[in-house]
Amino acid sequence: MNGARKPPRALTIAGSDSGGGAGIQADLKTFSAFGVYGTCALVALTAQNTRQVRAIHEVPAEFVVAQIDAVLEDIGTDAAKTGMLASRCLVETVVEAVKRHRIPNLVVDPVMVSKSGSVLLQADAVEAMRRGLVPLARVITPNLPEAQILTGRPLASPAAVRAAAREIHRMGARNVVIKGGHAEGEPLDILFDGESFTEFPGARIRTRCDHGTGCTFSAAITALLALGEGVRSAVGEAKRYVEEAMRRARPVGSGHGPLKHFARFS
Repeated sequence: MNGARKPPRALTIAGSDSGGGAGIQADLKTFSAFGVYGTCALVALTAQNTRQVRAIHEVPAEFVVAQIDAVLEDIGTDAAKTGMLASRCLVETVVEAVKRHRIPNLVVDPVMVSKSGSVLLQADAVEAMRRGLVPLARVITPNLPEAQILTGRPLASPAAVRAAAREIHRMGARNVVIKGGHAEGEPLDILFDGESFTEFPGARIRTRCDHGTGCTFSAAITALLALGEGVRSAVGEAKRYVEEAMRRARPVGSGHGPLKHFARFS
């Protein structure tokens, strides 16, 4: 019998990207890049490429539960993340499963709109996310538009962004990372842990290879939490990983191409 220590494990509960750049595919690539064993539960299938999302097919709720149960009852997990959840029914299904299994180190990426502008979260699911999923998050990683939807307030200044982080923390998330890539100028991500803010500045990378950056960032945080890292160091390392994967990517397709998830190995 092999007595070697088990590898760290991470579960992603999200949608599939047929183009391979975001969603479940990006998450599993990222887990592997950090040496973490990745498992998954698909909540939706998408027909998409680098230019557009052509169709979305939701997985039946009972099958989502079956996937999560099958993975956790046998393999278990040290951390997990959610991505695209599509509908109120699927949000509520995932909330119930997370509670029942007491999933540790949950990272919530509140995916709402694709890079090409397609809506990925139905309007009636937002309140279910606020009330049910956000309070379960050890870390939540909205971009500026997502933070604006969650709080219902415009985020036109650094002070407004900090106020939004405080409000999302009051919803129950233990750590809030608001990503600044949608703002003018150099991107600035901020982390609020309930007591203090930490800023993570970065350089704006001019590239078409930016599909799946949010999924990859949250997956990297998840992998690092599975490895035992603290939240602040996980966020900083995840940001560096995404930037390197963008810089070293080469175009795939004619739209927003994927990152180079295994850049550190080449």
